[in-house]
Amino acid sequence: MSCRILICDDSALARKQMARSLPAALNPDIIFAVHGFDALEKLSKQNFDLMFLDLTMPELDGFGTLAAIKEKGIDVPVVVVSGDIQPKAKQRVDELGAKAFIQKPIDKTLLNDVLKQTVSRPAQPQFVQPSPIDLPILRRRDIYMEVANVAIGRAADALARHFDVFVELPLPNVNIFEVSELHMALRDLASNHQVSGVCQGFSGEGIAGEALVLLSDSSVSDLKKLMKVPAESEDLEELELLMDVSNILVGSFLNGLGEQSEVRFFQSSPVLLGQHISIDSVVESTSGRFNKTMTFEVSYGIEGTSIRCDLLFMFVDESLPLIDAKLAYLMEDF
Repeated sequence: MSCRILICDDSALARKQMARSLPAALNPDIIFAVHGFDALEKLSKQNFDLMFLDLTMPELDGFGTLAAIKEKGIDVPVVVVSGDIQPKAKQRVDELGAKAFIQKPIDKTLLNDVLKQTVSRPAQPQFVQPSPIDLPILRRRDIYMEVANVAIGRAADALARHFDVFVELPLPNVNIFEVSELHMALRDLASNHQVSGVCQGFSGEGIAGEALVLLSDSSVSDLKKLMKVPAESEDLEELELLMDVSNILVGSFLNGLGEQSEVRFFQSSPVLLGQHISIDSVVESTSGRFNKTMTFEVSYGIEGTSIRCDLLFMFVDESLPLIDAKLAYLMEDF
């Protein structure tokens, strides 16, 4: 007897990893969905014994999907599998009826424990021929997107714990830029006097680049209110706050990336653009090292405020083959 399972995740890599992680003894009959609306349509047409659900997705995210399942009275146990691991995210999915929460990347031991609690097994062991699974075909971009998704989830978790807030976590953007395009973006920043920026270099095992943390002036003001910073100590407190946010986001992202690539990253001290260092200096430093750059970009928001924080990671082009080699294991079947 097979176990009908719905896996809902916008990432082709995550869907493949989830499918490959399920034990053959479960004899899983797997259907894939790429976002919440897709999952709800499939749930309306057939019954499932179990559903695995990501949180950060386009169209309809995991929170909205859980809410719709609850509202429609759909009878399916849901296990959330996500890189968004901040405490308030876990609390919300629990309140919306999720049976369990599994952190990405998947730990097979934890997955088996969850399966024991959520799926009925036959009294006697059965030897079954696993059902064929039409697995997604992976591209290089799929690998980078999912790796970035896990890393930005680590950064959001650190920010959420530090300020005791709920961080709104959108999908990351992954792009390959010519150096001229990068310089145009940096000079555009320099012309915007309503944005404060912090730059930090990073490196590890030949992989190197620059990280930018950008905050609008209104976001800085709201963050100071959130932290109850006295208004009379303007300049010093603002500088400390910018440095603090940069260290939290950059350090946590690099730790998340390092866990997945088995690289230990080191980061330089943050420098304030326009005060410690000029945009022209950043442009000049990238001119010698960057021909093309791969960028990870995400815009964080804090719920209930107008705070928006952009995080941009730029990797020098010599780093790309090294990153590919470190993440090659994700392309393999396991």
